[in-house]
Amino acid sequence: MSDYCDPNKRHDFVFFFDVTNGNPNGDPDAGNMPRVDPETMHGIVTDVCIKRKVRDYVSAVLNRHIFIQSETALNTMIREATQEAKDAKGKPVGSLLEVNLLKEEETKKLLEQEDSDLVDHLKGLEEQGFEYDSEAGLLVYDGDAKSAREFSVALAGDGEAPEHLKAALKIVASALAKAAKDRKKIDPEGRRVVKHDLCKKYYDIRMFGAVLTAGTNFGQVRGPMQLTFARSVDPIQPRDLSITRVAITKASDQARKTTEMGRKAIVPYGLYRMHGFFNPLLGRSKNAKSEIEQVVTETDLADFWDALQNLFTFDRSAARGEMCVRGLYVFTHENERGNAPAHRLFELVTVKPCGGSAREFGTYMSGIDSPRGGPVEKYPGVTLSALTALTSDPATPLDTPSGA
Repeated sequence: MSDYCDPNKRHDFVFFFDVTNGNPNGDPDAGNMPRVDPETMHGIVTDVCIKRKVRDYVSAVLNRHIFIQSETALNTMIREATQEAKDAKGKPVGSLLEVNLLKEEETKKLLEQEDSDLVDHLKGLEEQGFEYDSEAGLLVYDGDAKSAREFSVALAGDGEAPEHLKAALKIVASALAKAAKDRKKIDPEGRRVVKHDLCKKYYDIRMFGAVLTAGTNFGQVRGPMQLTFARSVDPIQPRDLSITRVAITKASDQARKTTEMGRKAIVPYGLYRMHGFFNPLLGRSKNAKSEIEQVVTETDLADFWDALQNLFTFDRSAARGEMCVRGLYVFTHENERGNAPAHRLFELVTVKPCGGSAREFGTYMSGIDSPRGGPVEKYPGVTLSALTALTSDPATPLDTPSGA
């Protein structure tokens, strides 16, 4: 096993990437212009942006399950995990509350009135833990309410329920309260089991963490892999360019024009630096038997380093221009609690600023100072793996630890 893929060791890393004539991370509060520090004009790429690209890579290229995505609602994935979770004796940890509104006499009458407002209201209660199938008439709830009053509050949504729906929602709340009497509620131990199962199934939960409070509150997972914002080595010079297209939106405009105008924001060039940290103590979780289990595996870390090194290979976009990974330095500690402060290790990898005049990576080459792979003499117990080195010759193998 490569040292930098050992989930029982602490890892700190420095990551470099650059952009040419593209927008690495648009700011929605500034018309999607490239993000900048307004005081220094250094470019910024958020950790959320980088994590999104890692998620996309491990999902599309490596076929791993990810939690934060657009195809399936988060509540749905949590409910599936709840239904599948088993305790130490192999029994379900609890059940979701399901009520078929078409089989309850009072609620059936409400739906037979074809009140589309009621149906639309029930469909819009996902944040409160409800999921409604209008065709089957099935209302599913995975929250903590149990009395008619508590269900009335949950059914109201974010605020007061619409006046013309209050009576109908009161009837639905009574039906839910009646069904809740026979429901096996998920206790704290069961919630811990569900949270553990979610970590085991979804790559991004066990690596980056997640807030699992939709519907039933399963708490928060603190991810062992954390990233900082990426910041450009020099101030950047964003450009907002005018572009034209030979396509008309409205037929009524065809008689008076043949093109339409648009805007495109770019950074002519920028070299960005990001830091990251892996804490092995947060890569473990208690399973159903209350045993400490290593949920982050060697494969997970290998996938992460793979994703970083190929971050832009399968994420090309005309808006982002040409983006390239330039350097990845991983410092691995013998002690899981660390053998040296992370900031001291990061100081070993330096790139001399050019004052904002750079228009290609070669401008920085003479100002790069970075150690080669192997034991770090200044900090015993720390090993450096230069997975992608700023100064490396592609034809020359990097000096990496044995087994890397």
